[in-house]
Amino acid sequence: MTTFPSPSFELPPEDRASSPYTGYTRAHWEAAADGLLHAAWRWATPGGALLDLPGPPSHSGVRSDGLEGYARTFLAAAFRVAGAEGKDPYEWLERYGRGLASGTRTPGRDDAESWPLILDHHVQGQPMVESASVALGLRLTRPWLWDRLEPGVQDRAEQWLRGALRHLPAGNNWYLFPYTVAGFLESVGRGDAETARARERALELLETWYRGDGWYADGDGRAFDHYNGWALHLYPLLDAHLAGDEHASARHGARLREHLESFSLMFGGDGAPLHFGRSLTYRFAASAGVALGAVSGHTPLSPGASRRLVSGSLRYFLERGASGGDGLLTLGWHGPHSATLQSYSGPASPYWASKAFVALLAPAGHPLWTSVEEEAPSEGPDRVLSVPAPGFLVQSTRADGVVRLHNHGSDHVRPDEGESARDTDPHYARLAYSTVTGPTSAANPADNHLSVTVAAIRSTRRRIHPLGAGHGDGWGWGWAGSWHVPVFPAGPSTVPGLRVESVTVARGRYELRVHRVLGAPAGARAELTGWAAEPGGPVRSQLYGLHGWEAREEVRAPQGTAFTRWAVLPRLSVDVAGTVVLVALASLTAEPDAGPLEAVVGHVDVRPGPDGDTVEAGWAEDGTRTRIVFGREAVSVDHS
Repeated sequence: MTTFPSPSFELPPEDRASSPYTGYTRAHWEAAADGLLHAAWRWATPGGALLDLPGPPSHSGVRSDGLEGYARTFLAAAFRVAGAEGKDPYEWLERYGRGLASGTRTPGRDDAESWPLILDHHVQGQPMVESASVALGLRLTRPWLWDRLEPGVQDRAEQWLRGALRHLPAGNNWYLFPYTVAGFLESVGRGDAETARARERALELLETWYRGDGWYADGDGRAFDHYNGWALHLYPLLDAHLAGDEHASARHGARLREHLESFSLMFGGDGAPLHFGRSLTYRFAASAGVALGAVSGHTPLSPGASRRLVSGSLRYFLERGASGGDGLLTLGWHGPHSATLQSYSGPASPYWASKAFVALLAPAGHPLWTSVEEEAPSEGPDRVLSVPAPGFLVQSTRADGVVRLHNHGSDHVRPDEGESARDTDPHYARLAYSTVTGPTSAANPADNHLSVTVAAIRSTRRRIHPLGAGHGDGWGWGWAGSWHVPVFPAGPSTVPGLRVESVTVARGRYELRVHRVLGAPAGARAELTGWAAEPGGPVRSQLYGLHGWEAREEVRAPQGTAFTRWAVLPRLSVDVAGTVVLVALASLTAEPDAGPLEAVVGHVDVRPGPDGDTVEAGWAEDGTRTRIVFGREAVSVDHS
């Protein structure tokens, strides 16, 4: 049995009567917030304006990182105190008020306390991100902090915050930062045409980014990830909730409710969120949308299931070394892990995890805390759920609590970007992700990837074009498909006419992976990899060729993943030319007695047609047949 270290700060005794799954209560959330804040404040400047946490700086520089330390921990303190109706046993707000006065006295000055100015995102943009946390913290704690500040400090704070309204955000969720700043200024009687424009612009863009099924793209492309919960849903709905705007709450809340219909399945039985997308060092911030749904009432989940998810996520990370021996949140996933990070990640970046403490806005008598914990969606019967808008197929198995996400739609590529392997991101480019595995690093063999090797150079997957998704009644099976143009890191970036169509059909713990390679030049070779797992570990990766594949081997990933220091992954390969259909069966399982894959599918037939190819696979267990028809720019799947 795997054992994990205890959190580096003291928590109350477990309560298994009200919380049979996690043992966590509201008191645990307050203690966690206090513990994280105590650890961070040991690194504050004398005036409290900057929290200069130890570690390598982000690309924004040390001063911006210090502001990040102040702003993101302030958000945790604000949720903590606001949820306690102003009770502040450790005088957090006095500290943050003093820091606000120090940081805004001479913004932009190169001294020990002054905050950096907010400029355009491509010049000096990170302070704009932090301005939203400062503004939200001030709004949440207005009666106990803002209203007690000296008028001069209020004026200086407003002037600094208005920099977010006067400069250009990045073309994604960043537009919600000036939106949040404007919302605060309007809430304290300092609104004007400038604040109105910032809010209108953000809402206009938010509408264009909404794709359906409760999912927003993070900008004009097809980036779907955890930013949905901890930004794109969080800021507008929390703003409406705090303002008491029932019309806006209903509009934003309906979308969050629909989002949670699928997103709530994306937490494993151990509490882990999916390891997918960028900014994963924010960790339990992934549960912020679940918590806000419970606080606002816009959720399809029962209070007991909501608490199971949010407390399960918090406990998962605290027990796996996320806070380190000194109580500081580290840059990584469990503990430090450099491959999880982005260039904007600095020592204080993990404290966007503070957004999960929005759960504390539910007072002690709220059903979120008084209801008995219930099982998470992934702890129920096996499920396969398609989410067509983002191109996702979610697969969960009760026996091991593992959740897998098959990605046929999220690629983090802007519309104005060309196909370039240089910018391939392992956190989006792979075919599948899970709650118990992470992608291998860019320097190691890619897991869950179909590559085409031309002139000894392997391709990567960059821009993803969805072909559809669906699932059967009862969620017993489902599918998703996509196509992409293989891109190469050296030589010409693409090969004329070469493309790959991919379909995943999930059933139980099994993944039928069907790929059609079109326009392969003579001498090309196709390779398919499976899940990256620890050799001899509790999670087992299997991959078996059903049609078209010839060689099988196991390859190593010495840099490991966020879950293991060293990993191996299965790989199939075959020489290809022209159009070739390849079929394989994969599995990721933590069931100790899970059998091999050889006998799972009884037969596979591949039939060429005038407009495409048809693949039919027969499942040995019950004789069910899966039929996949590739057409022109389309695919259909039947399972009966």
